[in-house]
Amino acid sequence: MLAVVYVSILVLIPTIVFADDAQPPDVAIRATDEDFLRQYAETYHFSLGRPRSAQMAPDGSAVLLLRSQPRSFVQDLYEFDCQLGSERVLLTASQIVRGGDEQLSAEEKALRERLRLAAQGIARFDLSDDGTKVLVPLANRLFVIERESGTSTEVKSSAAGFPFDPRLSPDGQRLACVRDGEIYVTDLASGDERQITRGAGGTISHGTAEFAAQEEMGRVHGYWWSPDSRSIAYQQTDTAGMETFHILDPLHPEREPKSWPYPRTGTKNAAVRLAIVPAAGGESRWIDWDHETYPYLAKVVWQEKGPLTILVQNRRQTEEMLYAVDEQTGALTELLKETDTAWINLASSCPKWLKDGSGFLWLTERTGEWSLELRSRHGKLVRSLTPGGFGLIDLAGVDDEQSAVYVTASTDPTQQHVYSISLAGGEPTKLTSAPGNHSFSFGKRAGGKRSGSYLHNYSLADGRAGTRVCDADGSQLGELESVAKEPPLPKVELLTVGQRAFRAAIVRPRSFVAGAKYPVIVHVYGGPHALTVNASPRGSVLQQWLADQGFIVVSLDGRGTPRRGREWERAIKNNLIDIPLDDQVAGLQALGAKYAELDLDRVGITGWSFGGYFSAMAAMRRPDIYKAAVAGAPVCDFRDYDTHYTERYMGLVDENRSGYEAANVVTYCKRLSVPLLIIHGTADDNVYFLHSLKMTEALFRAGKKFEFLPLAGFTHMVPDPEVTIRLHTRIAAFFKQHLGQPRAK
Repeated sequence: MLAVVYVSILVLIPTIVFADDAQPPDVAIRATDEDFLRQYAETYHFSLGRPRSAQMAPDGSAVLLLRSQPRSFVQDLYEFDCQLGSERVLLTASQIVRGGDEQLSAEEKALRERLRLAAQGIARFDLSDDGTKVLVPLANRLFVIERESGTSTEVKSSAAGFPFDPRLSPDGQRLACVRDGEIYVTDLASGDERQITRGAGGTISHGTAEFAAQEEMGRVHGYWWSPDSRSIAYQQTDTAGMETFHILDPLHPEREPKSWPYPRTGTKNAAVRLAIVPAAGGESRWIDWDHETYPYLAKVVWQEKGPLTILVQNRRQTEEMLYAVDEQTGALTELLKETDTAWINLASSCPKWLKDGSGFLWLTERTGEWSLELRSRHGKLVRSLTPGGFGLIDLAGVDDEQSAVYVTASTDPTQQHVYSISLAGGEPTKLTSAPGNHSFSFGKRAGGKRSGSYLHNYSLADGRAGTRVCDADGSQLGELESVAKEPPLPKVELLTVGQRAFRAAIVRPRSFVAGAKYPVIVHVYGGPHALTVNASPRGSVLQQWLADQGFIVVSLDGRGTPRRGREWERAIKNNLIDIPLDDQVAGLQALGAKYAELDLDRVGITGWSFGGYFSAMAAMRRPDIYKAAVAGAPVCDFRDYDTHYTERYMGLVDENRSGYEAANVVTYCKRLSVPLLIIHGTADDNVYFLHSLKMTEALFRAGKKFEFLPLAGFTHMVPDPEVTIRLHTRIAAFFKQHLGQPRAK
């Protein structure tokens, strides 16, 4: 998925420049503005120190969470006591690492890249179903904490290979992990370890999700415990015949390049199979479906009282099948089939089986918008639970005791609220009211005085944000502590413009002078599954900093973005740029007509990932509108991006060659006539560095002027504070040079 991500590394390659010889105007950044940028960089966008991965204990007695210090990526594990309202430390990274460098396996680094995790120290944990034990992976070692006593014990292994994706069994008596492509199970009481899969090696591995699943399907696991802890379902992955991509560290050519099988659009995917094996060891029972028709294993769910359930897709992602698996025989029973002439979006929260196994919840866009359905154990539709025009976003949780579900929804795509709905049907009840974005999260319910407790996450339009701990009746038990530095809140105006009612955001300088004309910078993403206009102002702190340099910063969400219905989102099918670019231009012109202070003769555009692709395209195709552009980590040719993402929107290459040409930056490089700055990390394994190299080569051959800033050793994100400061200072200076300063009317 195209987005901003994690990483490490420290060195910036000197800029390669192809630009005019004219001296730029004064583009210095004021000291006070650089002070803000340093705070922004050193606190990782003011996120360090906030509670992360908070999880309610099954009995509602406590909340487990991760938190770092305000200027550190190193996280420790804490427990919040719901009755006392106090917090204690369960485990710190320094207790284990003790000042040494944390060494991560290549598989762990890749997974964190897919999860967009910049965290160090304790990056994640696993809580047993009964809530008594916590499994903590740290520095390639495994520790189990007994919550009642706080005692931690290291789980030793004599097997080779680092432990990957370790998880406790539902009964908390064993743990499983992957080592060198095989699954191992350890009995916690005796310490006995057993290898339960065989045959990995070469192109074959067991228990690890392939790249496409991790990056695009939201499926990071490659094995699943049975509810009774007696069996494990696992995937076998065979990458034979796939292309291998290599990443060389240009600052260390003496080092071997890293190599990865990569599913480039139009090429072979990993072959995935599924099997069930006894947790105590034994023969694997393979589960066979029509792999030729449905090569993608999109979801695997194995919940108490429900069958092992799998969701498989065809390569075009226009058809999917949900199957129940007989764990004794491996036989499949079809539960339902979904089709869509454009593509099917995956819903990570469903299927969700009811606690008694009588049926499951299912999310579908069959009616032209998301709706939540209750289906019988055999897949038959019982009833639709959400009304038309409701603005459903996702399933948040299920209260089996009260026969109710919780969902997030909003008819305003800039906000998100929580509702409860009876499983028997009826009108939804709104549970949140403050303007902004809300979500609830529930622990596994195991009985107890507060087993219905939940976490209420909020980020509001007035700038408040945090996580409340709430009792089942909604009363507040406490709030999870944040030690993060609070950002100065930006001044964001939200509005709806244009004939298509585009959602837009405007950020003006704090020193805004009425009557002046300001150059405009469009902050863009413009691609699927992401919004840039949000009721929470906290996401616009960097846009405020940029505006304070003498610009008005605007954002627009056009067709192709989510939360506006199926037709709106799927308007981009087979061509990712034409309609979104037209919408950005139309929305910008509508803003200019409304606000005279926007100087539409001096407009720049900037974005990262898909937004970088969009910025490059905007500069080349609409120089009449956009007079300068910054393209960060841009896709150049979607034939060089991954299969599951690209083919979902663009179709198969052989069936849509004209569309792929129209969406290819190289097609338009000869048209470039405005200043363009291209930025890309050399170690990016999401949008590979080849994309920017392909673009710069085409521009160079066409005799075009441009600037190119490679970031040596960086992947898709730039968490290093010093580099972050220099990077954004450079972007602001670029726009000052080419767009100029505010002018008196």
